[in-house]
Amino acid sequence: MSLPGPAWPRLRVLRALWALLAVPWAPWRLWAIEDIQECTWQVVLNQFATVGKNRESDRFFDQEPLDTVGSVFSLLVDAPIDPDEKYLGFPYYLKINYSCKGESSEALVRKGHLTGLKPVVLVTFQSPVNFRHWKIEQLQIQMEAAPFRSTEPCSAEVCVMSWYTPMPIKNGSVVMHVDVSSNGLGPFIPDKRFQVNINGFLQRQRGNVPQFTMGNELLDLVPRYFVNAPSRPLWYTVDQAPVLILGGIPGEKSILLSDTSFKDFFLVELSIDSCWVGSFYCPQAGFTATIYDAIATESTLFIRQNQLVYYFTGTYVTLHESNHGSGSWVRVLATECIKKLCPVHFHSNGSEYIMALTTGKHEGYVHFGTITDGRVSFEMLPRQQSVCEGIQVVNCSITWATYTADDSSLLLLVEIEEPAIRKYFQVVRYDLVSDYLAILYTIPEFIPDAGGLEFLMILGTESYTNFPMVPKGMVYNPYNKLLFIWGNFLLQSYDKENFIYLADFPKELSIKYLVSSFRGDVAVVTETEEIWYLLDGGYRVYKLFPSEGWQVHVSLQAMHQSSLHAPNETMVTLFYEDNKLYQLVYLINNQQGQLVKRLVPVEQLLMYQQLSKRYLVQRQGSHPTLSFTNLCPFTVMRLRDLPNPQIYTRQERYRARPPRVLEPSGFHSENSLAVYQGLVYYLLWLHSKYDKPYADPVHDPTWRWWKNNKQDQDYFSYLASSWQSAGHVHIDMDSYEKIYDLQAEHELPERIFLDKGTSYRFSVFLTARGHSFKSEPEQGFLFKLQSQLGLGVVLANPDCIEAVVKQKVLVNRNSVLFWVTLSDKRVCFEQGISGHHLLTTSMLLKVVGSAGHCFQNTHQGPRMQGNLLVPVLIGCPPGKRLAFDITYTLQYNRLQNKHYFDCVHVDPEMPCFLFRDVFYPFFLIQDLVTGESGSFQGSYVLKVVGGGPTLDSIKEYSEEDIYRFNSPLDRTDSLIWTTKNRTTTKDSAFNIMSHQSLGIEWLCLENSPCHDTVPHSIFAPEFFFKVLVSNRGVDKSTYCDHQLTFLLHIHGLPLSAKRALFILMVSASLFVGLVLLYIAFCLLLPLMVKACNVLRWKINNIIASESYSTYVTSSRVFSSPSRTKARAGSRVGSRVSSRAVSRVAEENAAEPEETSRRRSLA
Repeated sequence: MSLPGPAWPRLRVLRALWALLAVPWAPWRLWAIEDIQECTWQVVLNQFATVGKNRESDRFFDQEPLDTVGSVFSLLVDAPIDPDEKYLGFPYYLKINYSCKGESSEALVRKGHLTGLKPVVLVTFQSPVNFRHWKIEQLQIQMEAAPFRSTEPCSAEVCVMSWYTPMPIKNGSVVMHVDVSSNGLGPFIPDKRFQVNINGFLQRQRGNVPQFTMGNELLDLVPRYFVNAPSRPLWYTVDQAPVLILGGIPGEKSILLSDTSFKDFFLVELSIDSCWVGSFYCPQAGFTATIYDAIATESTLFIRQNQLVYYFTGTYVTLHESNHGSGSWVRVLATECIKKLCPVHFHSNGSEYIMALTTGKHEGYVHFGTITDGRVSFEMLPRQQSVCEGIQVVNCSITWATYTADDSSLLLLVEIEEPAIRKYFQVVRYDLVSDYLAILYTIPEFIPDAGGLEFLMILGTESYTNFPMVPKGMVYNPYNKLLFIWGNFLLQSYDKENFIYLADFPKELSIKYLVSSFRGDVAVVTETEEIWYLLDGGYRVYKLFPSEGWQVHVSLQAMHQSSLHAPNETMVTLFYEDNKLYQLVYLINNQQGQLVKRLVPVEQLLMYQQLSKRYLVQRQGSHPTLSFTNLCPFTVMRLRDLPNPQIYTRQERYRARPPRVLEPSGFHSENSLAVYQGLVYYLLWLHSKYDKPYADPVHDPTWRWWKNNKQDQDYFSYLASSWQSAGHVHIDMDSYEKIYDLQAEHELPERIFLDKGTSYRFSVFLTARGHSFKSEPEQGFLFKLQSQLGLGVVLANPDCIEAVVKQKVLVNRNSVLFWVTLSDKRVCFEQGISGHHLLTTSMLLKVVGSAGHCFQNTHQGPRMQGNLLVPVLIGCPPGKRLAFDITYTLQYNRLQNKHYFDCVHVDPEMPCFLFRDVFYPFFLIQDLVTGESGSFQGSYVLKVVGGGPTLDSIKEYSEEDIYRFNSPLDRTDSLIWTTKNRTTTKDSAFNIMSHQSLGIEWLCLENSPCHDTVPHSIFAPEFFFKVLVSNRGVDKSTYCDHQLTFLLHIHGLPLSAKRALFILMVSASLFVGLVLLYIAFCLLLPLMVKACNVLRWKINNIIASESYSTYVTSSRVFSSPSRTKARAGSRVGSRVSSRAVSRVAEENAAEPEETSRRRSLA
């Protein structure tokens, strides 16, 4: 792109510059602040090892949590944390600084810290593509940065410092926006957004050095890669692609790659073989290594080189939970000749898509690619016959293809060549579901003659010029349903059948590609690198480059010595980011080339052009003055009475502050930052696990974290105030919470979710320019005051939503107040799971006559007013769920049944219910976004879909079994439960329940799985029922298909008659046997005792006899002179011993008789 444009008179340029710089702009003096420094935030990533090191930054590709903070948490012995929990940390920190023009960054950061400045970081996680794998949610976490001194040696007390926060990672999200703002203290620094995305195409090599997996990084940007090379479009899945790629480098198999939306970038030479495969059916004029088409999706990159297509899947553990990354580039459609890749800008149905147009043998077919969790598959469409055969022509070629997810169809731009007539183009619709082709529109052969009008509705009766219409492509906006067909013209349509010709675009030019923000702005790049701009819904097309406004802008940038402009520059690409238009430009300044990303100031350019054309020089006294004509119909536009945004945006937000460090300087240490990491990780872990079917008594994910320590909060505060906290760190429990009361910021939300019958209401306040009121006579002498200010609301789907606008004229303020109410009509959506298959539409708010004329000056530059597009999503909003209200269920069951018996082994997480009691279940509708939790008042169907006597033996039931176990129509004695309610579904297959139902009676009939349950102990049998509750088809109050599956523990189940009789017989037999055994024992006991006594007597006699014999024998052996005495003594001793033995025997014989007498007396 070259800067020289039309040669304008020097006097005119000087007058315009003088007018812009010297004239006070009264209408735009709202933000005229001259003393504000030009300061900006700076953010880089640091790993644990590089925290505190200057000029260090890391690339974002590690995705696994680190077990590096557990040792630090083990030191916090007296803190409000659970010592049994395992705390992990994220692999990265965000390092935050700021700089101002002309001042030292290090001194500024120190000054900001001393004046109380603390950066506030808001990390927004993008929802995943595959909603079947991950929960759809809009999640944010707001963190306050912690000051940290550099670890490099320094002699001063505070040398270099920065602020740090953890860089959180969430499963299912690889795209993150980081918004940095000030806490309101210190210098004024405008808010700034950074793209911090995970790069799954890097891996760590030896020496801890990251390296690309799909090729080799080139460090030298050779000028021939960019100078005089044509610009090319940047194609990617909107809001989902973490890595953007751009090909088109002449003669090189290299691409530009960026994971920060080209804030920085890499030149990568791809590791493909660059071979040429050709045949008679693949027409190819020549071979080149250039990468022509490049498309980026959530985890996969696609390229086309010549007629070959390759893809490469990155390593994203947070998406796939395993390594699905490619080892090398994979070639697909190997037997096809691919002439073009067409992007699909939006994902749908849990997948992303891409289209490949063929040439050669399969001319007239489209290869439709589907990417799900990194797995790629292609299908050739149409399935039955080619497009040429379907529209009944001999020769045709598909020039472009666009996929519309609203009706699952392809819009094909088909070029038709017939021998008798010239070639012409048609728009053909192909239905992927029914495999049906239909011609929607035949593009005129020549460009219409608008006759000086801005636009022309093509009806077939208009006159035409001699310029042929040559269409090249199409772009479809799924929000406002606007279809553009572009070539050497611009056609737009809201219904794909009736088209409007935009006559402001010159027919002598040809569009190379069209870029849409999909939020109301469209930019066009021509073959001559001109840039044009238009607003969706409008008919004016504005030339941005080259133009008078561009020349003024470049002159002003040269006066400010801007580094983003140079005399010699080449545009590489043009793209939208956050509704702002950006260029990627290669600059050559002083023979040094660099590639920069710069903003295209659309509003400033339009304002400069307006001022340069509508000014008047008048003489007042002795000096001339300038006066301008302002075409904006109002001077002030404000949005008022905006409701709190979270209920409509479904944005969940958490707040986390760093732990308090017990150090006078307030600087954090590595340990305190590690604690901050662990706390933020645990906070998000609690969020991810807050999906229990049993509702907590308090509806908040953080309640379980602090519920056991809240009563000791004053004690922990006392320890901190006396500097006695363990580890010199104090954890404030109130610093980690979920925010439910975000306030509106005087602007419409980024998106609006509408449930069945809900509405969004706000007001627009407009102050008219000059006198814009007039009175119209009514009946009698009454007059009605009318304002010339008009507000229009354009709805993309008027059959589904409606808008009501009421006007109130404020004469004393020369203003008008418009009340706008946007409502759902309850007709365009069936029930769906929360966040799934939403109907995409939009609301366009337009002030009549404001397009391209009304601007508001802010500290960040002018902003366009009077044209607001808001996407509207109809269906079940994300963040709503159905939960089992166990707290109220227990209370109500105890009240109705007059008692409550829990299981013998109490489980506080799953209380038991008694079989013979009537069971009254209650459920909650919990809003995870607003924190509301109320009783579910709708109707629902309850089914037992599984069960087992123990948790380990639970099994799923088949559809046939579910019908038998739950349907009141069952006649096989298989019912598990019944109810006295008589309301059933349309087919009478299942009972319809509500919060006013008469309860559930448990049956467990003969053929049910809970019948005749075998007890595992002396207690009554138990059973675990797996219960499914759904309101689908029976609840007309919401679009939400609430489905809840939970386990219900029932105890006290009765035994079957056979098993009860068997147990009775066995028990009776055992009892009778024990009684008989006792009686027999009592009768035989005396005889047994007598026999034992007799036996003992005999044994004693034997022992005594043996003892006597032994004594006599030993006496004879030892004879002496006193033998006579000994013999006399022995005789005496023998008499005595014999008498003693006789006495003992008599006593033993008398004992049984005495025992018998005692028993008879008893």
